[in-house]
Formats: sequence, C-alpha cells, structure tokens
Amino acid sequence: MTDLHPEVAAVTARIVARSAESRARYLDLIDRQRDTGVDRPRLACGNLAHGFAASGEDKPAIRSARSMNIGIVTAYNDMLSAHQPYARYPERIKIAAREVGATAQVAGGVPAMCDGVTQGQPGMEMSLFSRDTIALSTAIALSHGMFEGALLLGICDKIVPGLLIGALRFGHLPTILVPAGPMPSGLPNKEKQRIRQLYAEGKVGREELLESESASYHGPGTCTFYGTANSNQMMMEVMGLHVPGAAFVNPGTRLRDALTAAATHRVAQIGRDGNDYRPFGRCIDEKAIVNAIVGLLATGGSTNHAIHLPAIARAAGIIIDWEDIDRLSAATPLIARVYPNGQADVNHFHAAGGMGYVIGALIDSGHLHRDIMTVSGADLGDYAKEPALDGDRLVWRDSPAAPLDDSILRPPANAFQPDGGMRLVQGNLGRATFKTSAVDPSRWTIEAPARVFSEQDQVLAAFKAGELERDVVVVVRFQGPRANGMPELHKLTPPLGVLQDRGFKVALVTDGRMSGASGKVPAAIHLSPEALADGPVAKLRDGDLVRLSADEGRLEALVDAAEWAAREPARMPPPATGTGRELFAFMRHGASHAEEGASAMLAHMEGF
Repeated sequence: MTDLHPEVAAVTARIVARSAESRARYLDLIDRQRDTGVDRPRLACGNLAHGFAASGEDKPAIRSARSMNIGIVTAYNDMLSAHQPYARYPERIKIAAREVGATAQVAGGVPAMCDGVTQGQPGMEMSLFSRDTIALSTAIALSHGMFEGALLLGICDKIVPGLLIGALRFGHLPTILVPAGPMPSGLPNKEKQRIRQLYAEGKVGREELLESESASYHGPGTCTFYGTANSNQMMMEVMGLHVPGAAFVNPGTRLRDALTAAATHRVAQIGRDGNDYRPFGRCIDEKAIVNAIVGLLATGGSTNHAIHLPAIARAAGIIIDWEDIDRLSAATPLIARVYPNGQADVNHFHAAGGMGYVIGALIDSGHLHRDIMTVSGADLGDYAKEPALDGDRLVWRDSPAAPLDDSILRPPANAFQPDGGMRLVQGNLGRATFKTSAVDPSRWTIEAPARVFSEQDQVLAAFKAGELERDVVVVVRFQGPRANGMPELHKLTPPLGVLQDRGFKVALVTDGRMSGASGKVPAAIHLSPEALADGPVAKLRDGDLVRLSADEGRLEALVDAAEWAAREPARMPPPATGTGRELFAFMRHGASHAEEGASAMLAHMEGF
C-alpha cells in the first residue's frame, strides 16, 4: 500500500487533535441514540399504528419490526432539472427493498431551490439558509423512530450538505446518498460563456441569450458544468457515501436504475442487526472529511465547499478551518480540467475515466485515505472501479489505468498544476478564499484602486455607465451571511470578464459568495469577518489601493495604519424585504462566520 502523503497525514492529525473532545461527544451521542433512542420496538402501539397505517402491502412487515424499514428523504421537485428524475424513485426503492426482505417509506421531503433560477434575484438571499432548512427538514423526517436505515435523494448545491448535516444527527443509522446523474451534454460551456459576455456588452439581445441558455440547460439531470452540484457528487464518491461509481451516470438509463436498486439492497445489508453494521456517523470521520477536501482540490471543485465542508464536519463533531484547506491545496495536484477550469463538461470527464480513475490515482499517489469506512465494502478501493451492466447484472470493472483524454484528466505525476487551486488569502481585510484553478497565473496578483459597492446591481450600473473602464478591484460588501444571507454574485462574472478581456487588471473582493462555477476573474470571496460583523472591509473607501495576491496569500488595503485605525466603518443599507426574505432574519442574525460554516443552526447547537 502506498504511504500517505506527509502533508495529508499532518493535516489529518491536526484535525483529529483539534476535534478530539467534540468528536468524542458526537460519537457518544450516536451510540446513545442507537442503544436508547426512539425506534420501532420502543414506540407505543398508537405511535406505531400511525406509522404504518397507509403502508399497503408492506404493513405486516413494518408492523412486525423483524426487518429493516428504510426511510427515504427526498428532495424531489420537477422544477429542478437535477431533481425531476426522483419522481419515481420511491416506488422503485420500495420494490428493491422487498427483493431483500426490507421495506421502505418516504420519511419526508426537503426543499430544493435552484441557484440557477435565483441567480441575481431576491430569492438568492435565501439560498444559503436553504441548507439549514434542509438539515432541519431531514431531522424532522427521521425523528419518528420508524427507520433502521435511510436513503437520501438529493444532488444540488445546498441540498447534499443539508441532507448530510440533518442525517448526521441520526448517525447511528446506516445511510446512503442516491444521485440521479447529469443531463446529457448540450451547448458547449465556452460558447455559453461567449454569449453571456456579448449580452453584457449589449451586442446580442435577450432572445439570443435565452436561446443559448436553453441549449445549455436542456433536459432532466444535473447541469453539466463542474459547479457545486457536481462537486457534491464527487465528494460523495471520495467519502464512500454512494454506491461506487454512481455519481455521473445519466438519468433514465438502465445502469442508473440498477445503481438505485443496488443502493437500496446495500443499505439493507449494513444495518446494526447484521454482520456489517456501518453507521453513517462513523463513515463520516476526520479521514473522510480530508478525502472530501482533497477530492475538491484535485478536481478544481466548487468554492462553495469552503463553507459547506466546515458545516458538514461540525455536524459530526469535527472542526476544520481554511488553513487546513490551504495546506492540503499546496500538497494536492490538480488532475482534472472540467468547465469552468477547462472546456470539458462532466459527461466528458466521466467518459475520460471519471471518478474511478481519479480515486485510483489519488490513492496510488498517497493523497486519499484508503482506510475509511465506506457504505460499500472493504475500503475506498471499491470506488476506483466503474459500474457497468453485464446483461441485467450490475458489475464493477477496473477503471482505465490511464486517462482516455489527457486534456481532461492527467496522472498526479503530470498534473495540470502542482497544487489544488484553492488558496487562503489574508491580511488587514480579513481572510478569504481565492480559487486559482480557473484563473491564469498572470492574474494571481492584482494591485489596483478599489471601487466599493453595497450590492451587485450597483456594480452592473457602474459597468454600463463606463465607470469601471480601468484597473480596478471591485469590492462588494454587506453580502455576508448576517447581512443578506450571503448570496452568490455570479451575475458579476460576465461584466468583470469583459473588463479583463479589454486588458484591464480586474479583481473582485467580497464577503459574499461566487457560484460554484467561479471563473476566470481573480476573486477573494467569503471574506471573513464580514462587513456587518465588524469586518475591516467596512472601512474601505473608493480609491484605496488594494493588493490581492494568491502568490503571496495576501489580501490588504494599502492604507496608512494610523489612518486605517481611525476610520469609521460604513453602515449597511436597510435590509431588503419581500420574497420571504424577512422570514430568515433569525438565521441571518445568528449566523457564524463563513469559515465556521455560515450557519445559525450549528452555531447554537447544544453540546457542540
């Protein structure tokens, strides 16, 4: 077996030591829940009768409590392309459960909002807190004590993190994530990006833009670029929480149906009454969290996980910070180029070797912990294979020994970059994340005067008025979780890209988020502390010289120290209302810093 990379080992040890007390409390909690918590044998007759009243042919089996009853938590809706395929999954899962002597019930549904629909709209201010809402909904779904295992149906941005956080509070249950796969390839992402920039410049109209977007997002399945949704699926593989190879098989195929049935069969096999008990809370341990970070870095995944991973980890009693991510990034080679870090989409990535190749290569190079408790079998080595159908039988075959397209995948020894492309930048403006993997190295350091805004629409107005036609660091503050829910500011990518293409030195600094598809413009995002929480970015003024450098790990306002100390911070404009945003005020007011997961729920959770 290959020795573990020394920095991966060192960061893992750092996390284990930091988390010792909180992890021990968590494991004690799930052990107590297993032994004395609410479950079917402890339910009163009235409780139990309510639980199986409408279960049809499964009623005798559920009533007897002699076999596993699987709780299905579903994020189905037919507005999200990624979640529309889930409509028939409960029916199929119930059939598959009966095949192995188990039963299944839909325990509950969780909301699933689409950042693609809400980008630049008021609803985006509820997006991040939809994760906590999903976690709470998952906990409610599993709280009835009717289930000995769970299947979680979810894919997209906040949905998988929310499902994980909620299910981890029931960490004594064996649990498997069940994806539905990406839509087939549509309009190439580079062409979509070109049309967006032409629209930003006023060179094409809304009809041309809509036609382009419709050709890109065109059917059931996950969007095909490598944003947060597909980064979620990658992480579930490297953490061993899927059936191996389930991430990127298209919806509506026989192989996809077989993988869903296999997940049902497998969760029935890993219950506590069998010989292979695999409780969810022990599958997600410090090593699994490190694997998720390494996978994210090695594939150029979504910056949103610099927020989600700390939150997921905290739900399991594990504490990570951005220095952990930065140190792992320096030690992890970038071995994938998937849009926006390249021209390929996730279907091309999958065809070139996909997750099976990535996991095998990173195990062999010592970058992944092989010895984790997966839901599948022996260890993470199971995930270095790819699924296929041999007639009607699901089998797993060896993944390609070498990438089938070296413009998309490369071995660690010949990586696209020697580091993982997600860096910590810090200085007198705070701490922030800089995703370098999609940015040309010539732009990793930008020093220019600031232009300061309090909302992204002000940036668009200034761009249209020609006020940004110069070297500029665009600063958008009061976008943090406590201010307005930390919306993604993806709407800014086309105009800033236009300025950069015109030859200007351009960067973005914000306490908000960018999309999981953070692109070619250098950006310091998730700035912490945020402006509303006494963050120094509130002191910035138009014209202040700002230096953002991924090369140096630096984010500074180059202002005289005495003058800086004497400045009064700007005040946040009054919060917007409408579109339900006011309902989430309690979450905003109690939210933790971005580096701690930006969660009111976790910040105030008893016992942690």
